[in-house]
Parts: sequence; structure tokens; C-alpha cells
Amino acid sequence: MFEIVQNLVPFTAGDWESALPFFSFKTYAVSDIIFSADDKPMQIHFLIEGIGRYFYIDIEGRERNKSLVKAGGAFASITTLVSGEGSPFYTQAITTCTTGAIAYADLITLSEQQTNWAIFLRRVYENLALKKERREAGFLLLSARQRYEEFLSEYGAQSDLVPLKHVAMYIGITDVSLSRIRKEMGLT
Repeated sequence: MFEIVQNLVPFTAGDWESALPFFSFKTYAVSDIIFSADDKPMQIHFLIEGIGRYFYIDIEGRERNKSLVKAGGAFASITTLVSGEGSPFYTQAITTCTTGAIAYADLITLSEQQTNWAIFLRRVYENLALKKERREAGFLLLSARQRYEEFLSEYGAQSDLVPLKHVAMYIGITDVSLSRIRKEMGLT
């Protein structure tokens, strides 16, 4: 976990040690739900290891991937943290995942007391905004193949750990379309 926070801010050992009692660590097995729609998770679950996903279930029971998360990312419901409403989505481990969770209120307190934690929190939100902007631009400006190529670039060797049905949902195409793209690219 220390390495993950270090990627955003040069924390001192003292900064980290003062925060460590606020964190709880848990490992989730493949397919475990981290939190569900309508839950009110008041923590941010920083992903230390593994790959997970955010997803919705529509009225007809179909799953729709909102986002994929890899080490260095996090699971949280901003809706819950800001407004206290239930989460509109589910979060799930795609591979075995280890998280370090901290109550949002504790993270805010740390950020009010220590500059490095304030910078860390700001950078977490900045990275979230950047990820959302890039994803939106990808859907509006890129072809399905280009979106798949971006996925492969972002996830590298870990891309093989994500089931193709989740990749297809994530890039907004059907399994059949992804299969055709992979065939054209010589990946099947």
C-alpha cells in the first residue's frame, strides 16, 4: 500500500505510520463482490493487487461494465461519500484482489491535518477525472479496434487476466465484435 500512495505523493515514513491505523486490509477471491448497488460504502478501497470492475445491472438483468480497476486504483461510490445515497453500481474482483480500505471521514481528517494527505486526496480525484475524460473521448472519437488497442496498452500483460466478456463490455462492444477484432489482429 505504501508504494501505491508513494506513486502520487512522496510520503514520509511518519506520514504513512500516522495513517496506517485507519486502514484495514482484505483479500477478495475471484468474483467476490466488494460492495453492491444500494450499499452505502463509506470507505475508499485502494487496490493494492489484482484487477476488479465497477458494473451496473440493468432492468433486464444484464451487466454493464462501468470501469475496470488495476493496482493503484480504488473502489468507492462518490454518490455515497458525498450525498449519503446508496451506491448506483456494484464492484467486484475479477482476479484475486487485495485492498487497503480507509473510511472517507478518516481520509478527510488526515488531509486536514497533513499536507501530503491533502495532496494525495487531490491527486486521487484528479486521476479519476482524467480517467473519465479519456474514457469518454475514447467512446466518442475512437473505433472499437482503437478502444481495444488502448485497453491492451493500458493493461499490458495483465490484459490476459481479464475475461474477454468483461473487456467487450468495457469497450462497449459485443463478444462477437471483440472476437472479430482479435482475429483481425492475429490474437486468436
